[in-house]
Amino acid sequence: MKVLLKLFGIGYIAVALLFFGCGLALVGMAGLEIWHALSSAVAEGEQPRFVRILECIGLLTIAVAAFELGQTVLEEEVQRSANISTPTRVRRFLSRFMIVVIVSLAIECLVSAFQSLHGHPELLPHAGVIGACAAVLLVAWGVFIRLNISAEELEPQAMQDAQAEDNKVET
Repeated sequence: MKVLLKLFGIGYIAVALLFFGCGLALVGMAGLEIWHALSSAVAEGEQPRFVRILECIGLLTIAVAAFELGQTVLEEEVQRSANISTPTRVRRFLSRFMIVVIVSLAIECLVSAFQSLHGHPELLPHAGVIGACAAVLLVAWGVFIRLNISAEELEPQAMQDAQAEDNKVET
């Protein structure tokens, strides 16, 4: 069983490294996109500079999400060796994940809305759907947190343990 647990740890490290690699690739792509947007004149059939810069923002948003997800996996599964069995741990893990997803969706909604205002009106329904998804996730996350409070009150020691782990990880 210990060998299997070590293999899971190696798997989590590999996933975190792949998230990091994907984030770096997205940052590189965003750098190239911004370079092309700022350095060259807009040729016939190419996207306007403003749209290219908005796409760069979208790429960077996804890169941040990839970095944050990799960091979450690394901290929660490898560094803490967290067994997600208590309400406190579940709430903390899901909260970190939901923050990344909701913020990414909200930024993507803004980027799509700006693109629709600058020559791509067909993207406006997509922006609305993305914004609605972000709103629904935010409300669902709030309900989850609210309902989870009573479960956390049943085990105050778990909250103290989680806070002690935070202090260990930060130092």
